[in-house]
Parts: sequence; C-alpha cells; structure tokens
Amino acid sequence: MKNKPNVVMMGLGYIGLPTAALIASRGLRVTGVDISQRVVDTINKGEIHIVEPDLDGLVHKVVKEGYLKASTSPITSDVYLIAVPTPFKGDYKPDLSFVAAAVKSIIPTLRKGALVILESTSPVGTTRKMEQLIFEQRPELKENIYLAYCPERVLPGNILHELKHNDRAIGGINEASTEKAIAFYKHFVVGTLHPTNAKTAEMVKLVENASRDNQIAFANELSIICDKAGINVWDMIALANKHPRVNILNPGTGVGGHCIAVDPWFIVSEFPKESPLIRKSREANNYKTEWVLEKIKNKALAFKIENNRDPIIACMGLAFKPDIDDLRESPALYVAETLQEQKFTILAVEPNLVSNEKRKLIDTSQALQQADILVFLVSHSEFKTLEIDKTKQILDFCGVLN
Repeated sequence: MKNKPNVVMMGLGYIGLPTAALIASRGLRVTGVDISQRVVDTINKGEIHIVEPDLDGLVHKVVKEGYLKASTSPITSDVYLIAVPTPFKGDYKPDLSFVAAAVKSIIPTLRKGALVILESTSPVGTTRKMEQLIFEQRPELKENIYLAYCPERVLPGNILHELKHNDRAIGGINEASTEKAIAFYKHFVVGTLHPTNAKTAEMVKLVENASRDNQIAFANELSIICDKAGINVWDMIALANKHPRVNILNPGTGVGGHCIAVDPWFIVSEFPKESPLIRKSREANNYKTEWVLEKIKNKALAFKIENNRDPIIACMGLAFKPDIDDLRESPALYVAETLQEQKFTILAVEPNLVSNEKRKLIDTSQALQQADILVFLVSHSEFKTLEIDKTKQILDFCGVLN
C-alpha cells in the first residue's frame, strides 16, 4: 500500500460521511459513494445532509481542498470501506442486501493488492461471505487482495472525536489482511488498534450492543416496577448508584438507533437456543415502548372524561437519543406515529429537525402553549430548562424534568 492510499467509502450516512471526512482531513484522497444523487450533490457543494457537531466545517474544508468528493459509483482504489445499513427483516433476520450490493458494485474496480474493509454491523461470518462473493466473480483475485472487518463504535453527537480516539478491533480473513487494515487505520485513528480475526471482530460489535441493551432493559423494567409501586425511579436509581459497584442506567421510552435496537437480533438469529437472555432484553425494551403508549392513552382517556373533549398531546422529542436528528428505530417516533394513526390529536416536537411536507413539526414554545398533555419522550437539553404552566398535565418517560 502506498504511503497515502486512495480510499473509496461506500455509504455516506451517519458513519460513512464522518469517517470519509476524517480520513480526507489526514491528506488521503477519498471518493464517497452513495446511491442518493441528492446526498452526492449536497456533499460536492461542501455541505452535509445530517446533523453532527463540527462535521459541516470539516466537510466544507476537505471538499474545498479536493481531498473528498462524492459520486454515485465507485472508482478503482487502494482501500474500500463498506459503511452501508444492515437492517433486519420482519422476522428479525439480518438483511445483508445493502452490504452485498455495495460489495458487488466494487468488484469490477478491484485490482491486486486492494484492501476491502467492512464496517457495517454484520452477523458473524459476513466477511467470509463477502469474500466468497468477490472470488466467485473475480477468481484471479484469490490470495491477491486483503479483506477485514472493523466495526465502528461511536456515539452520535460526538462521532468525529470518537472515530479518532476510540480503540478499534480489527479482524482480517488472515493475518496479512489484519496487518494491512491496521496499517490503514493508523492514518487517522490515535486509539489503540487491537488485532484479531474477522469472526471475533464481528461478534465484538454485536456483543457490545447486546450488553448495552441488557443494561437498558434492566433500567426500563425497574421504571415499570417503580411506577406501580409509586416510587420515583430516577431518584431511586441515583441512590442505588451511590453503591461503589453499582451503575444502573436511566430508563427511557425504549431503545432506538441502528445499533442497540438491531444488533442483538443478529446474535439471536444465528444462535437462538443459546441466547435467551439477549432475546429477553430485546423483548423487554420493546415492551417498554408499548407500555409508554398505554400510559399516554390512559392519560388521554382520563382527560376526556374530566373535560368532555379530546386532549391535545405534545410528543416532546422524536429522535432515538438526546440532541441528535437521527430517527432510525426511534421508539419516540414510533409512539408519536402510533398515536397519530389511532386518531389522537398530536403535536410533534423535535428541535433537531426542520418541518417538511412529510413530517409536520411544531416548535417547543408553541407546544407548551397549545398542548393539554406534555409527553416527554427524549431528554433533549432544550427541554431541561423549560418553564411549564402548572395547569399542564405531564408524562415524563425520560427523566428530563427530574
């Protein structure tokens, strides 16, 4: 590999674009590929289509300097990174169609010595499957290219810092591939790069998020118990956490995002008999969202009986976590959309998004004036300093007012 290899980034979403911009900032020439012409055009103007602190300035800089450009099709390169979605199907089976499509699109451009790295969260064995896909069409590349898996482990809202500073697990299909991938990541990662094999690296990512899911499920289950017992769950958790070896997370509306709400199912789908706890955690967090819905509907019914009219309900927050615009697998969005489908009068509030034809939003101040019931679904920073009329009825599922 040359001292500063050329890079193709397949996928310019919440992970792909920040990663491409960070790599480009180190003086490597990056071609970002996305199926959306709108996304490509936006980036080539030096602008961004997602919300992420400091990303807009970085993208503008590297595009202007010529280190990052976007396209709808890949070119021949030294390194290929795959960062496309891996959702699950209706039966919670992983859908690898986006990964396979990305790999198929780069196959004609591959040359000997190329390095292909999967960053998309994937079931165990996916890297080997993609290897087979490549060699079926290009058998002459067998033992002449390098393949590895390196999962991202970043927090939306702090992605650029974490891409650079977090440790990474890097696993190749062989030792040479692992070494090649580690040499590449050294261009832009200052965190420790831990060598392993592809299957272990794939499992590491799934297990990290399954562990988080399990911890959140415990907190969400506690919130339901405390509600029935008439206990403030946030006060109780804060006191329990005074124990030197206890660290209980805070409960919420459920679990969202493309990682924690999805990745555990990849383990369950491959190892159904061996993963009852992982499955139960997923089910507990999904149940919490349905429980939230029932609490809101019961509150609305009580209001109607008392006031002889249907209430106006403000759903405060739609993103899957605080202070971002990401709606992927968001339990808050699911709650708001379900209430709307069931003919409740809803005001949707999401300060990190702009209202459009597809989704009508209302700003926070209007919601405080117009709503009868304020339902806090996401603990956005903006919500924590609100002055709320004491006549308003409140349901706080994320501890924003605690």
